[in-house]
Amino acid sequence: MIQQTRFVTYLRVSTQRQGQSGLGLEAQRKAVQDYAATAGGEVLAEYVEVESGKRNDRPKLAQAMQRCRLTGSILLIAKLDRLSRDAHFLIGLEKAGVEFVAADMPHANRLTVGIMALVAQQEREAISARTKAALAAAKARGVVLGGYRGGPAVNQAEGVKAASAARRKAARGFAEDVGPLVQELASGGLSLRQVAARLTEQGIRTARGGTVWTAAGVSRVLAVSA
Repeated sequence: MIQQTRFVTYLRVSTQRQGQSGLGLEAQRKAVQDYAATAGGEVLAEYVEVESGKRNDRPKLAQAMQRCRLTGSILLIAKLDRLSRDAHFLIGLEKAGVEFVAADMPHANRLTVGIMALVAQQEREAISARTKAALAAAKARGVVLGGYRGGPAVNQAEGVKAASAARRKAARGFAEDVGPLVQELASGGLSLRQVAARLTEQGIRTARGGTVWTAAGVSRVLAVSA
């Protein structure tokens, strides 16, 4: 049986500009619902962001991407506009590993966003290059940069320590995402096996991106999120 494509929709409104934009909330909702229907997909959830004026303050976007990450859904918006040109938005998508599509430009979207991401990456590299050049110039003037970092053994130990810390951070991040749901199910008197079955039924992804949960996996999440 072919699994139906799943979407999480993200709508934006501004109390100041909504009337001028030509694409209010209802128009956005119709656009994404029409796209999902045409694609033969299912809308799992809808998130509506009321812009606060702070460019990076988008809690609903974070929630929408979290839902996509947990369920393997595609983030669907109505119009490829200022949001898709926002570096903060692009970086957020890149870090979250969320697939993204715009209803008004479904075919050009991947290429367009890819180009914008490339431009953003080039800008970051340019900034890095300028920083390195400035440090090199300072060093040439006799400025002492940094301190003693230790020999190979010290560096290797630091690398192992950093890798271990990264794994723990990833585990904590996953537990923060899915932990509340797991705790809610477990608090209802379900066994670990029953909680695992519920998570599998709901399409929640495991820590490694799988679709089938086990009692051991549930136990690990509960231990980390406790």
